[in-house]
Amino acid sequence: MGLKFDYIGIVSANINDSIRFYRVLGVEFPDLPHSEDHVEVTLPNGLRLAFDALSMMKEIDPSWVEPTGQRLGLGFQCDSPSEVDAAYERVIAEGFRGKTAPWDAFWGQRYAIVLDPDGNEISLFAWN
Repeated sequence: MGLKFDYIGIVSANINDSIRFYRVLGVEFPDLPHSEDHVEVTLPNGLRLAFDALSMMKEIDPSWVEPTGQRLGLGFQCDSPSEVDAAYERVIAEGFRGKTAPWDAFWGQRYAIVLDPDGNEISLFAWN
């Protein structure tokens, strides 16, 4: 098959807030001007991460409505269990929300969940 998973797009109510949140988690966005409707970055592994404004989604598909509930999970693997704790604390210190404080999960990981500005659940984890 000629398919390659290449792109994750996140609908954002405020692209600048989303950039700020994901920078706290280590995603490098250049300080270049970007469209108010769309911004994307290529991650070190080649995957592209993009944010699209609510207004752009309505322009692309006038029948689009904001979904409710969690339909997608994103995760950031940390170098160590202590980095899970540190990443969680950085997110909270920057004024973003935590959902599940770091804990030692029964499947052998240090695990936490934070919420991005649009309420998407972002897992932070490392193997114990």
